[in-house]
Amino acid sequence: MNLRDLYINFFVEKGHKHIPSAPVVPENDPSVLFNTAGMQPLIPYLMGKKHPYGTRLVDYQKCIRTNDLDEVGDKTHHTFFEMLGNWSLGDYFKEESINYSYEFLTRVLNIPVERLAVTVFEGNDQIPRDEVSANIWQKLSIKKIAYLGIENNFWIAGDSGPCGGDTEIFYWRSKDPIPESFDPEDERWVEIWNNVFMEYYKSPEGKISELENKNVDTGMGYERVSAILEGVDDNYLSSVWIDVIEKIETIANFSYQGNEKSMRIIADHIRSAVFILGDPSGIKPSNTDQGYILRRLIRRAIRHARKLNISMDTNWEREIAEIIINKYAKYYNELTQNKEIILDELTKEKEKFNRTLEKGLRELEKLIRNLGNQNIIDAANAFKLYDTYGFPIELTEELAKEYGFTVDTEGFKAKFKEHQEKSRVGAEHKFKGGLAGDSEAETKLHTATHLLNAALKKVLGNNVHQRGSNITSERLRFDFNHDQKVTEEELQKVEDIVNIWIKDSINVEVIEMSKEQAIKSGAECMFIERYPDMVTVYKIGDISKELCGGPHVKNTSELGTFKIIKEEASSAGIRRIKAILL
Repeated sequence: MNLRDLYINFFVEKGHKHIPSAPVVPENDPSVLFNTAGMQPLIPYLMGKKHPYGTRLVDYQKCIRTNDLDEVGDKTHHTFFEMLGNWSLGDYFKEESINYSYEFLTRVLNIPVERLAVTVFEGNDQIPRDEVSANIWQKLSIKKIAYLGIENNFWIAGDSGPCGGDTEIFYWRSKDPIPESFDPEDERWVEIWNNVFMEYYKSPEGKISELENKNVDTGMGYERVSAILEGVDDNYLSSVWIDVIEKIETIANFSYQGNEKSMRIIADHIRSAVFILGDPSGIKPSNTDQGYILRRLIRRAIRHARKLNISMDTNWEREIAEIIINKYAKYYNELTQNKEIILDELTKEKEKFNRTLEKGLRELEKLIRNLGNQNIIDAANAFKLYDTYGFPIELTEELAKEYGFTVDTEGFKAKFKEHQEKSRVGAEHKFKGGLAGDSEAETKLHTATHLLNAALKKVLGNNVHQRGSNITSERLRFDFNHDQKVTEEELQKVEDIVNIWIKDSINVEVIEMSKEQAIKSGAECMFIERYPDMVTVYKIGDISKELCGGPHVKNTSELGTFKIIKEEASSAGIRRIKAILL
């Protein structure tokens, strides 16, 4: 049985409810471009909101992380990965959680106890050392225990809020004799599972207090554990990847051995692109936000395909993508539903990038002609070729060598590092404070989004549907399907209609009903598969009826004045409106 199924079945038997994976593009969370961990979609419930499925949850979650994109190409790094997780929302705590983890690892997966070790929180001047967790592990015959500090074994979302120590489970992934003592710094010990115990609250002033309702959040990496169970030290040789790697070997007519880096990057990046393109949010390659990440992934895969001399005139990208779609269709039906979109967008981006590469080659030739007697391409020009035309430094060096030139690679690395640092700082700024919950302003904008959706249908037609949204305390951003620019006249009509509804002082009704009843009643929903059997429907007069997690105002008169500030293309066939409330 597949590891996902084993995990879900085990925790369902322990009273957990299997919840569907959230999309890779988060809804109404401006803090990140993608869901980066299994717990991220559950943050409102970890903060105290009641979950419709109850207090014991389990799932496998699609995740995308690009903070270490340049590490992909080794044995273990991936941009897309799956996180297996189980949660207790004010239900069981340390003893049950640790016992569940131990039972699953040793009795379901049959991992020998002697190959396991754990870390626990060593405590600080405000929080005591976690002897409770350590004692539970000792009772379960785990003797290799290390106490680590706040930088290793402590979790908090942002600067304040629910927090607590965690216990991390490690596996001895080596044929060397298992050492008597446990050194977490020894890379042969690989972390496989993390149990976070949210038992405290940190105030904005830094004061720590104990929570009345304590939560458990766990996460296990599907790819890493699959490789361990199958006895391979290269994730790409596990069953998760091997069919994709074999397809790349066939297409390239090269062996994986000796070409590992390029084949890993192609496999990883095409898989990530498949999941982003298959997401209900309708992301397409572009030069902003998620679309930019998607474009980078596809183009990096193409560069490495060219390194393997794969012909760009073949459908190599579609062949690889089809294997991935078929492989994951059982668990993520959106891939089947959006198969043609995925394949077409991959091909379009391949063709577009090949044209860009040709422009880059002309730019390089022009640059070399203008260098005159100089025989070195400086760092600024090398970085321009990378940043503007997608030339990796290796390609620039290779081409320069053919002309008898060298490249200032050290200067390029310095510029590249500076670029990475700016990106990191930008990402941190984007993340900061993004998990604080819904303010009064955000609550109003949630309701305004429903009115905007209804007004767009009235002006542009009922074929208009939401394809994504993002709400901050300052503005709303709403993506919808429409194949042409919305005219100024149409935008004014939309704005006027929303403001009329606001002035009409219409009550916002909150109705609990079954999902089946909600669909039959005509309630609209973007991600229907994510909702439980019982749902919340927000009804605004005869104007709007939508399934939604809220929150919303009680009457439209609370919203003030609605103002559209921008309309633009988000991606192919998707338009984006940004609006504010005055």
